[in-house]
Amino acid sequence: MSMKLSATQSQDLLEILKNRFLKNMDRHPGLDWADVETRLKDNEEKQWSLNEMEITGGEPDVVAFDDKTDEYTFFDCSAETPAGRRSTCYDREGWESRKDNRPENTAVDMAEEMGVQLLNEEQYRYLQQLGKFDLKTSSWLATAVEIRKLGGAIFADRRYNTVFVYHNGAQSYYAGRAFRAALKVR
Repeated sequence: MSMKLSATQSQDLLEILKNRFLKNMDRHPGLDWADVETRLKDNEEKQWSLNEMEITGGEPDVVAFDDKTDEYTFFDCSAETPAGRRSTCYDREGWESRKDNRPENTAVDMAEEMGVQLLNEEQYRYLQQLGKFDLKTSSWLATAVEIRKLGGAIFADRRYNTVFVYHNGAQSYYAGRAFRAALKVR
């Protein structure tokens, strides 16, 4: 599988990202699209990952710039968990433990294939400060090894104007649960 977009795909993606960036300046005050675009034009692999985030319904946008690491951070900013990533178990081990009705994929496997990371709890709570997300859906979160060893995984959503983090068996999957991704661009 090629991890490179065609010139047309790249141009289309950059236009989508630019429009979203400009429409949502409250997510990244003080940042300039021209700087972000320069970084993206020099990084075909990151463009490909952002395109995967986009085509699966994530609506990626810049949410931070780290002066120390010189990195821009993109998160999925779709109102609800990305539709093209729903109905997944947490990871391969959870998927394999299902005897019946296995979903097509897992959140961890999809993220790896896309070249992105699942949001962790801290990142998810940060995202929720930028808007109101997952009011009807939920998102798997990167889960601590200690929890996974015991068969669990965590997910989160926003209800009653509060962010809730819950647990479930890693083998569980629901039509309204996917994962939100993070991608760092240097």
